[in-house]
Amino acid sequence: MKQQQRKAARIVLTHIAFWSMLTGAGALGSWTDKIATGHPQSYAFLLLDWWLGHVPMMVLSSSLSLALAWRPALFTDRLRTLGIYAALALFLPLEWLYIGSVDVLLRGEVLTLASAWAEFVKMRKLTWFSETAWTSGTFIAMVALGNLREARARSEAFAQAQAENLNLHLALEQQRMLALRAQLEPHFIFNALNAISALVRGGDRPDALAGIGRLSDLLRYALSATQREQATIDEELGFVRDYLALQRLRYGERLRIRIEGDDETVRRGPCPPLLLQPLIENALRHDLDCHDGPGDIRLSFVRESERLLIRVMNPVSPAASPNPGTGLGLRNTRARLALADPGASLRTERVGEHFLAEISLPLAAQD
Repeated sequence: MKQQQRKAARIVLTHIAFWSMLTGAGALGSWTDKIATGHPQSYAFLLLDWWLGHVPMMVLSSSLSLALAWRPALFTDRLRTLGIYAALALFLPLEWLYIGSVDVLLRGEVLTLASAWAEFVKMRKLTWFSETAWTSGTFIAMVALGNLREARARSEAFAQAQAENLNLHLALEQQRMLALRAQLEPHFIFNALNAISALVRGGDRPDALAGIGRLSDLLRYALSATQREQATIDEELGFVRDYLALQRLRYGERLRIRIEGDDETVRRGPCPPLLLQPLIENALRHDLDCHDGPGDIRLSFVRESERLLIRVMNPVSPAASPNPGTGLGLRNTRARLALADPGASLRTERVGEHFLAEISLPLAAQD
């Protein structure tokens, strides 16, 4: 309650100060005119005359401003605004009668209803017109101010709603990304441990210990990668080579992979972290796990028009599923690409006796 009272007092004082400055300027103009015409008058007297004559404007503007403070949408309805303006027709005669009363008092005469009325009747039409113009102008200014405030409030509310929706959407996307990463990491660890356990079962202790060391390095990178939104192709290739070294402990010389097109420009390019390993893992699963012979996996990078194409190809066993691209790693990769960049994509298809997984990244993301 006290805060509202302080706000109301601040509004009233602001309007009094504004009109006081205007009346001060008007009184100064009248004072110089009186001197120029040879009828000098006291500036204090003229200031009092001007100030008292504009008290109705102070009351009107303060009242409208207070009404806007408590009802910001007061002038948003056209019919209501016209109705309030029509009600000012009752205000104008009272204003004119008040001005006549002020003139009687300033002349030192006794103020009566008759003397005030007589002064009102003698009032020049120009005075009526000027006071009507002041009243209408004040009303129009307050209407404009009210509509400006309401439009600004609506704009701020809309911007805040948009920001809240954007923040909510971003939070949801981040949660989805974290969920995908959390799903990817146990999946990767499970496969890496399988490779080490195969060595343990085979009694190859030195290689098993070496594998544990490599797994530690891989997990260190995976942990750091999950804390950021981007890695470089070079970092991802390093991770893939470490992963392949670990898998080579399991597959031996059967694991053969060719990497092509990884020039310096490509290696500097950014990409989502943990992007390549799921593709290589998928290729191993559908190549070496399906036969006893050597593998033939190809990883290539191709700059084509406005995109960078990352292709992983592996032979497909006749006994393999006709759609080997429905594994967890590929599903996660496709979902993560969609979240990271709407222009990125992953497509999979069978090309003759090979299975192709192709990631397409906008080159703008590589610059």
